[in-house]
Parts: sequence; structure tokens; C-alpha cells
Amino acid sequence: MSADVIRVRDIACADAAALLARFGLTMHVVADDAEIPGSYWGDCEAGIIGHDVFVRADTPVHSLLHEAGHLIVLPEPRRAAVHTDATDSIDEENAVCVLQVLLGDALPGVGGARILSDMDVWGYTFRLGSARAYVEHDATDAWHWLQARGLVDAQRSLLLPGSN
Repeated sequence: MSADVIRVRDIACADAAALLARFGLTMHVVADDAEIPGSYWGDCEAGIIGHDVFVRADTPVHSLLHEAGHLIVLPEPRRAAVHTDATDSIDEENAVCVLQVLLGDALPGVGGARILSDMDVWGYTFRLGSARAYVEHDATDAWHWLQARGLVDAQRSLLLPGSN
């Protein structure tokens, strides 16, 4: 895949770890030559096992946020049982695509616009042609799905645990 996406090595890992910790997740950075535990796609893609998100320095940030998003949306009993593959639900997958953009906005030095761009570069496909078009014009069900689970408010803003 393209090298033109923001990678874990390009951000402050402490910021990413702190963001994930707000949702009860732990981020683990594995060695550059190590296989990423719990990675569904392999190669440099993030992995998930229970409450843990695994990345390498070359992992795309959008992958980190996407896989973390899968764990964030799950109720506790299901989250604890996850290993590698978090869902078989199209509704959940769509909601996670929106959530990763919101998480990008919450991550210093990244931003949702960069996540949207990187999703397109990486090859995510949406029927309106781009990640931005999907999130802004075609993701109504995903927005409702996230709101019903208390992850976004009526204005489509991310609700971070511990925020007032």
C-alpha cells in the first residue's frame, strides 16, 4: 500500500495511548520486525485482542483508529472476547469507519481530514467515491448507530469518556 499515509511513527504515541485509554483500551507498540498480534489483514495493519490494540511504527494511524474503534463500540462482554476479528456486522463496520474519523479529530497532530484522506489513499471504497462523501452525505445509519450507543451526540460530536 501507499507510503503516503500518516503512520504511528509520525505521531506522539503517548497521545494515541491516552486517547485509547479513555475508552478502556491499551495500545502496544511492537518491534519493527515483529508480526502484529491480532492483525486481521497482517503486514503493518493494527491488531486487536480483548482490550489491547497492537501496532508497529509503520502502522497507518487510520488502521490504529479503525481497529480501536471496533473495540470501542463493543459492549464489555463482547470486547473481552475479541481476538483479531471484531465483527460480522455491516452496520458496525460502517459506524467504525465514521468513528475512526472522529477519533482522528481527537488525536493531536492528526485530524479527521487527514484520516479521511488516508482512507482514500489506502483504498477504502464507498459508493459516493470518497470517505469524506460517505461520512458527510451517506452515513446516516452509521451516525444513528453511534448515537444510540452514546458515542456521539445529536450534533455528531464524539463523546469522550471523562469529558464534561
